[in-house]
Amino acid sequence: MTLSVRNNCFKAGIIVSALALVLIAASAYLAFPAYPDAAGESARRASGLFQGIASDLLEGNPYAPFISMLAAVFYSLISLTLIYYFFEKTQSPEIFYVALFVMSLAFEFLRIMVPLSIAMELSNIYLLWTSRVLVFGRYFGLFSLFAASICASGLEIQKQQNVIFVIIAAALIIALGIPIDGLSWDSSLAMLLGFPGMFIVVETGVLLITVASFLVSSYTRGVKEYVFVGLGTLLVYAGRNMLLHADTWAVLMPGLFILAAGTWFICTWLHKVYLWL
Repeated sequence: MTLSVRNNCFKAGIIVSALALVLIAASAYLAFPAYPDAAGESARRASGLFQGIASDLLEGNPYAPFISMLAAVFYSLISLTLIYYFFEKTQSPEIFYVALFVMSLAFEFLRIMVPLSIAMELSNIYLLWTSRVLVFGRYFGLFSLFAASICASGLEIQKQQNVIFVIIAAALIIALGIPIDGLSWDSSLAMLLGFPGMFIVVETGVLLITVASFLVSSYTRGVKEYVFVGLGTLLVYAGRNMLLHADTWAVLMPGLFILAAGTWFICTWLHKVYLWL
């Protein structure tokens, strides 16, 4: 993939994130007043990193999911813009997949469909299919960050474009195959999914393999910066999990900070790897 094509992909991601913000702005007038009703009708508190502890100690805030969703989309837009600015002329195979991960956070705008469906009395079929798109976005981001670690291990640049199709196919299989309860959602306003325990194991496994791949690449290729990229990946996964499942400010704000810090870690140290190339 040439720099020109990759940079055009960055621009496309920026457009997608900006469009998500526009859609939030267009629907917020109707959806925002319905957030207390949506929170009141949630089947259970959201689960996630530190969210389980917060659920035992703190009451949920009905507007926290809106801020979480908005923060995720703003994070996507700002991070993609900075990635384009700082890596425009830097040939880094990994940063392309990091950018895909960042862009995947723009899909979080679909969580506004729960209060919007209450306000507009929409059919549950809309919740079902937008939830599948949301699941696709989340796993697309998860696998994209994993692909970045594969690039660090020395994947041939000619094969990198094929990896994109594998990522899309894997995320589609999960999104279309996973059972989704079209009538129930948790306090983060994400629809309830089937086999939650199994997918927690899958996500944890992908995280561990991704971090381990960066660490191994640091040893085999003699690039110490990959150790810090691996640390940043760990922070990004933790912050993302906290932000997307938060229904209280006590989880939301630290999650956003950790996500931003992890992204900064990854991009800073990747830039150092390819600084002189």
